Amino acid sequence: MRAPITGVGSLIGDIKSDLSISNGLAGVITAMPLIAFALLSPFAPKLSQRFGLERVLALSALMITVGVIVRSLGGVVLLMLGTMLFGMAIAVCNVLLPSLVKTAFPNQLGLITGFYTVAMNLCGALASGISVPLAHSIGLGWRGSLMIWAILAGTATILWLLRSKEAAGAQASISAMKKGKSLWRNKLAWSITLYMGLQSMVFYVIAAWLPEILQERGIGAEQAGWMLSFMQFAIMPVTFVVPILAGKMKDQRWIVGMIFILLFGGLIGLIYGSNTIASFSTIILGIGSGAAFSLAMMFFTLRSNHVQEAAELSGMAQSVGYMLAALGPIAFGVLHDTTHSWTIPLYTLIVVIVLILSFGLIAAKNRTIQ
Repeated sequence: MRAPITGVGSLIGDIKSDLSISNGLAGVITAMPLIAFALLSPFAPKLSQRFGLERVLALSALMITVGVIVRSLGGVVLLMLGTMLFGMAIAVCNVLLPSLVKTAFPNQLGLITGFYTVAMNLCGALASGISVPLAHSIGLGWRGSLMIWAILAGTATILWLLRSKEAAGAQASISAMKKGKSLWRNKLAWSITLYMGLQSMVFYVIAAWLPEILQERGIGAEQAGWMLSFMQFAIMPVTFVVPILAGKMKDQRWIVGMIFILLFGGLIGLIYGSNTIASFSTIILGIGSGAAFSLAMMFFTLRSNHVQEAAELSGMAQSVGYMLAALGPIAFGVLHDTTHSWTIPLYTLIVVIVLILSFGLIAAKNRTIQ
């Protein structure tokens, strides 16, 4: 669910050179999965209700495999077609996995959520790191390097196809559930949605612009790239620990408060600190971002009453969330171009994390959607 996306960033220069495409088109290709997440997420719960949760996940895994292969076969058209195919499939998986955890592991929500978020982040970081060596050192080229991830996706497809045969009753159990009022008119659902969306915006803004911010401070390009990698690796332990802690608590407001302290401290260090402090601040930002993401994943299961409601809440939150994630880096860049400084954009992020704190405190109270 992450390796097919993150592997592209490291190879975008090779892709541009080989296919003779502009920076603008390259940006569209990298943004396509996020756009697919935003557009398709609200429809994933309806697919699970119509065809069955595990069957839809199995077909999505197959679609990811096909998309990864198609992307690597030819020119610009196939590259964009394959990217959109697996982007739509990953959007469905993003939404439905919390529902699967709720129905299959009701007494281990935190542990299983921790496992799958760590797996996503680990594979995403691995793809970022080894895509260039696979392309250059081993000689696979950018197509072969990106094609490698079809092996993982194909393995997942086989496993999910086998599992979907064992879950024939899933469709009936989901379809039989009562329909309540639309979540789009529910205050708690909107608090969770805005928490998810704003923390996604902060992460993708930092991921997109951190190297530029550090280089403007006089840090070398290579060192800035490594600091971004360290930030992503710092995410992994907390994405495992936070869901377990959240699952053991009825009220998660103190976790929301700790996340705010981490994000606020990281941004202040980035604005005012020396280069050494700025390096440490990137790690703090990574820990805060990882904790915020994994807590958002837990809200989908902790604040819902049944599996279909978890799917609908996840779809709503991730639709808005990834739209904000796609727009955030653009707005941040425009703000920098307007002010000719990173200080005002970073102050704007502080306003965003105050909003994250506000919506998070509401979402973290011990209650479910009514």
